[in-house]
Amino acid sequence: MATTVVIIDDHALFRKGVMQMISSDPEFDVIGEAASGLQGLSLVEQLKPGLALIDLNMKVMNGIETLTRIKEAKLDTKCIVLTVSDAEDDLLEALRAGADGYLLKDMEPEDLCASLKKAMSGITVLHESLTDILKNALVNPTLSKQDDDVSLTEREREILECLARGLNNKTIARHLGISDTTVKVHIKHLLSKLKLTSRLEAAVWAHTKKVV
Repeated sequence: MATTVVIIDDHALFRKGVMQMISSDPEFDVIGEAASGLQGLSLVEQLKPGLALIDLNMKVMNGIETLTRIKEAKLDTKCIVLTVSDAEDDLLEALRAGADGYLLKDMEPEDLCASLKKAMSGITVLHESLTDILKNALVNPTLSKQDDDVSLTEREREILECLARGLNNKTIARHLGISDTTVKVHIKHLLSKLKLTSRLEAAVWAHTKKVV
C-alpha cells in the first residue's frame, strides 16, 4: 500500500514539482497540498497522511511551529522538513521539535524518494551534506564535560546505539524484542545518567565519545 503524502509549502510551483517527483514512485500517493502552515496543519489532522513534507520559511505559521503542532496532535504522520536552509540553527531546531528528517530542496528525485522510504521505516534522515554540520553543532561545552566513565547497563548501551543510528522508539522496540514503554523507560534512565535532555544529544554523545 502506498504511503500517503501531504506537501506543505507556500510556493505553488515547488509544491507541483515535488508532487510530480514523488508521484512518479508507486510507493507514494500525494493526497493533499497546503500553501501555509495553518492550512497544512488542518489538512494533516483531517487526512492523517503517513508523511508530511514541510517547508521552513512560511508566513504566519512557519515550518517549525507547524511541525510542533502536528507532533502535539499525536498523529502517526512522519514529518520531514524540506527546505533550502542548511543553517545549523534551523537544522537543530527542527530536530528538537521532533522532525523525522531534514532534507534540502536541491536533492535529485531518486534521492528524495529513497530518503522518504528510509524515514517511513523509522530512520531519521538527513541530507548527506548536513551530517557533519549536525555533529559539529552539537559538540558543545555541555556535551564535552560529560563523564567518559558513565555506567550504563548492557540494555541501555544497546538502546544508545539505536539512538545513534537515528531509530525511533517503535523500531528500537522491534529490534530488541521489548515494548515501546520499556524503551521509553530505558531512554529516560540513560538520559538522566548522561545528564542530557534529549535523544538527539544522546546520539551525538555516543558518536563523540565513541561508545557505540
